[in-house]
Amino acid sequence: MAKRVVKKRSNTDEMDGQEFFAAIHQIEQEKGIKPGYMLEKVTQALLAAYRRDHEDVGENLVIEADEANARVRLFLKKEIVEEVDDPGTEISLEEARRALPQAELGDTVRMEIKTKVFGRVAAQTARQVIIQGIREAEQGMIYDEFSTKEHELLTGAITRIDPRNGSVSLRLHAGDQFTDAYLGLSEQVKGERYVEGQRLKVYVVEVRRATKGPQVLISRTHPGLVKRLFELEVPEVYDGTVEIRSVAREAGSRTKLAVWSDQPNVDPIGACVGPRGARVNTIVEELKGEKIDIIKWSEDPGSYIAAALSPADVISVEELPDGKSCRVVVPDDQLSLAIGKEGQNARLAAKLTGYKIDIKPASEPLEPMEELVARMEAERAALAAEAEADALEAAMAEAEENGEIPEHTEG
Repeated sequence: MAKRVVKKRSNTDEMDGQEFFAAIHQIEQEKGIKPGYMLEKVTQALLAAYRRDHEDVGENLVIEADEANARVRLFLKKEIVEEVDDPGTEISLEEARRALPQAELGDTVRMEIKTKVFGRVAAQTARQVIIQGIREAEQGMIYDEFSTKEHELLTGAITRIDPRNGSVSLRLHAGDQFTDAYLGLSEQVKGERYVEGQRLKVYVVEVRRATKGPQVLISRTHPGLVKRLFELEVPEVYDGTVEIRSVAREAGSRTKLAVWSDQPNVDPIGACVGPRGARVNTIVEELKGEKIDIIKWSEDPGSYIAAALSPADVISVEELPDGKSCRVVVPDDQLSLAIGKEGQNARLAAKLTGYKIDIKPASEPLEPMEELVARMEAERAALAAEAEADALEAAMAEAEENGEIPEHTEG
């Protein structure tokens, strides 16, 4: 037999909801929370709170929030049976008919919870739920706003500098939302000095959800910071007329930037440099004097690698069979310039192009190709093994610090 749902009429057991709805709407408007969010949170919490004190009701509890008539009512659904085994979910036909003469066996009747009981639960729950709901809603809005700013440039005001570890706290704004972010020592440019109240441009690396609210990871050392600064200062980069194809950076010291344009009448390097160097100088000033080399990207590896080694002149570039390495010959007097101080120029050129570069002076006899390939493969394997060993050592140290593996003891 199909079950009927029979509602008990009541004029005395209704909870006056006029102030309830007014308060909910006021909170949503003041906090900018989407309509209906707080009402859903509060009604769900009221159900959960009542269930905690009445475990036998299970999922048979229903709440009706009737905004049109300003009423909030709580009902318990019970099935009409001949013999009651579970008073929380079942009711006898005799008892049901006292309130509902038309009730029949197998029907489901909704019994309204008395206002006195419901009101006590509501009073105990509402304040905590509303506070928590507001906090969660605000955190959700902050996350939604800042997650759209990943890999973008934001400007923040420094609010605190931790003297113990040198970390910097910033107050960041995005749209109508704001949050605090922390610039760790590893993400700071060596030599930069910060003061409270200073406004600072930072690159948003990632936005994560966390128990205490969204966590915004920011950096001053990321290569993306340079790219976004050029988008900010160079209209041709912003609108896509000039494209930044690659960035290699050693923060605080030097950056190499490869640019390109598919429009023959546009000089991509000149656009980035600007009239009398105005555009690039503005970026250099923001980066506290960091040198910036701007080169033209080319689909020809030889031309691209030669340009990446500027300001050194290049005689020839020979790509090796592996497609990831090359041999570059430079004039003898350009060797130190091509390599750069402590190998920086060659290192940045390799990062920019993705090629392992072997630089030789013109006066030195060239190594046979087979020997060169074997040597460079051996060097690459050694570097990979060294990196793997360093990573393993770091992982072991972290695991040991977290107590995941026991320390070695003698005996």
